[in-house]
Amino acid sequence: MELLLLDSTRALQEAQRFRARVIAATLAESGAEMSAAQLVTSAGGPANATDDQGTMSGTMKHFGTEFEIVGDGDATGVPPAHAHVELKGAVFENRVQIDFATHTP
Repeated sequence: MELLLLDSTRALQEAQRFRARVIAATLAESGAEMSAAQLVTSAGGPANATDDQGTMSGTMKHFGTEFEIVGDGDATGVPPAHAHVELKGAVFENRVQIDFATHTP
């Protein structure tokens, strides 16, 4: 019986870590999307938000036709998790082209 309890505890902890990583990655993507919304309307700037799942932030740098968007997400809870996403690309008239994307847990 004790072995079953130990195994269940381990499985629960693994599930919690997986959930935290997924939530952090989603928050990082959302932070990048918030910054990307400024791609056409302005020169860029920070975008931050917080919800029940954690915090998200995004920044965008715009250099002529090229841009770089960075998003970060921090999942709250036990255990906490952090994720980072970087997007690089260019804007050609009304077409957005993403050349490079990096996702880091």
